[in-house]
Amino acid sequence: MARARLHDGSRIEFEVSGTGPAVLLPVDPRPAEEEKADELRTWGVDPALGRSLVDGLTGAFRVVAFDYEGHVMAHPKPDTLTPKAVAADILAVADAAGADRFAYYGYSWLALSGLQLALRTDRLTALAMGGFPPLDGPYAEMLRVTTATHAMTTGEAATAAGGDDRPTDVPEAEPGAEWGESADSGEFDWDSVDVTMSASQTRQFVTLYEALASFDDRAAQQEVGCPRLCFAGTADTIRYGPRWGDVVVDIAGILTATRPELRSLGWEVHLLDGLDHTAAMQPDQVLPILRPWLEANATV
Repeated sequence: MARARLHDGSRIEFEVSGTGPAVLLPVDPRPAEEEKADELRTWGVDPALGRSLVDGLTGAFRVVAFDYEGHVMAHPKPDTLTPKAVAADILAVADAAGADRFAYYGYSWLALSGLQLALRTDRLTALAMGGFPPLDGPYAEMLRVTTATHAMTTGEAATAAGGDDRPTDVPEAEPGAEWGESADSGEFDWDSVDVTMSASQTRQFVTLYEALASFDDRAAQQEVGCPRLCFAGTADTIRYGPRWGDVVVDIAGILTATRPELRSLGWEVHLLDGLDHTAAMQPDQVLPILRPWLEANATV
């Protein structure tokens, strides 16, 4: 695979497939194998999620795939993972891939990263956001969640979250869903979670959401001129337990409430009936929305 140099000097691999208008996908194009694949299936995640998205778009587009979430977990950026740095990293991948103009699709925190990218470049031909609302985004809620999670990884009592620090067992993180957002929000027992990530891994997301604490996503709408798509499942409401301060991240509720305004601002909005955060990110749900929209809106 080719590589791009990121803001902290680390290098990230990327894969280029197909021909046509360029589309950047922050996904891992390599399917998970063996135990990791079994773990992902347990969480309802397609082990070949990234590969399936790439293959589903390659027939019509030049797809640039790069596992940004996997990279920041392997090479944490505790003090520098700011919106500006993330946007610079995405542009670095585009540069290395020779994509002067490109569309972008991201899910969850990689979706909000796409919005930050759109505010910092005129190279974007189309922006697609899944699993995170472009208006009234839950930035404050995610700052509380990530701060509490970081406190657990540093051995501090999660006093900010108002709970204890009992360890049990949980996967570190799933694609597109920091802190286990991929769990079924209606059934998952957050009191049973043991955060197994390192302090550096969790701190970088505190840095990201601290930088977004004063972000005005309503004012930002006037600065995004490219075609825009957003979607989420109607059951995408994540209720964290007492150790996280009983924070509720209501993606579905926010997108439902802001849908009329988003449409008036030029967004195409989809609410996927009955799907939670995990189900709405699977390729069989994403591709029927994303591919025809990109075919109609992404340009060379």
